Amino acid sequence: MMATMTHSEPRAEPRHEGDGPVRRCLASGELRPKADLLRFVVDPAGRVVFDAAGKLPGRGLWLSPRRDMIERACGRNLFARAAKRPVTVAEDLAEQVAASLRRRCLDQIGLARRAGAAVGGFEKARAKLAAGEGAVLIQAVDAAPGGRQKLAALAGAVRNVPAPVEIFTAAELGGVLGRDHAVHLVLAPGAIADRFLAEVARLTAVAGACNAGERM
Repeated sequence: MMATMTHSEPRAEPRHEGDGPVRRCLASGELRPKADLLRFVVDPAGRVVFDAAGKLPGRGLWLSPRRDMIERACGRNLFARAAKRPVTVAEDLAEQVAASLRRRCLDQIGLARRAGAAVGGFEKARAKLAAGEGAVLIQAVDAAPGGRQKLAALAGAVRNVPAPVEIFTAAELGGVLGRDHAVHLVLAPGAIADRFLAEVARLTAVAGACNAGERM
């Protein structure tokens, strides 16, 4: 199941070539920074594999982080054309990509916890936001709306805090924090928070809009 952001969703917007190494999207032909794109490779068995971390060996096959780009590449045999060889493409490739990106988002939260850059619980989250020490507010999509709305309003009053991320369940958030469930989390400013938001942008772009409370 997947869920939407409560406010405007972060999107992986196109950037200029001067922002770093660029690659061309197989489906759109657009040049974009590598960091904005999804990388795929063909494994030794001839299967197209999503390279979430961008570290798998082989020639990269690049797509814009959008479900329709993945579906176009699959439907028009663009992976095989780019690889110049027959390849096998999973019918649920878009879902596999979304699930992988979802895990990466949760991994970033876990990394923030281990680095002491994340706090959980309503009161701790509120204190961090009120003190201007929070960069990202994360709230469980299946939590009661009252507390979510209060913290969302507080976050909205703080400069540079984006719309709350509300796409994970309380069980998922609790899992990365070593608890049964968690509802409200705040990430501190820094590289981890930046990476988390970048992964969320790619996830929401690939997964598309779904009904609230739905999860992949």
